[in-house]
Amino acid sequence: MLLSNYLFFTDACEEALRFYEACGLGRIVEMVRYGADSMPPKSEAMRGKVMHAKFEGDGIAFYASDNDDAEPMRGSAHHLAMDSRQSTDQLFSALSSGGLVTTALGMQPWGDYYGKLTDRFGVQWMLNCHEPARS
Repeated sequence: MLLSNYLFFTDACEEALRFYEACGLGRIVEMVRYGADSMPPKSEAMRGKVMHAKFEGDGIAFYASDNDDAEPMRGSAHHLAMDSRQSTDQLFSALSSGGLVTTALGMQPWGDYYGKLTDRFGVQWMLNCHEPARS
């Protein structure tokens, strides 16, 4: 069994996935469009939009699509367990571009380097870097 998120966008799926590629999260490995490859469009407005996409990277796999009746994304977040503060800083900066930082990166009471943001597409991200205490 494998749990994977499925993100629903109203009409910005491809733009969001290209943004995640530019952030260094991975790459689009599959993309099927409404009105192509025998996939009928739900409406003419949806023709050419993403019916189904798969995104993969190192330790990352999720799916996404455009859905004209999609509800705003809330109540869940992508949690990324990071392996260094430097990579955490870089990814957090990239993902937060045009978005909203809800918890600034910093040391937290539980002892990890952590921050939370909502990207410009409404997707929430939690980045947590557990670095063992240095002696």
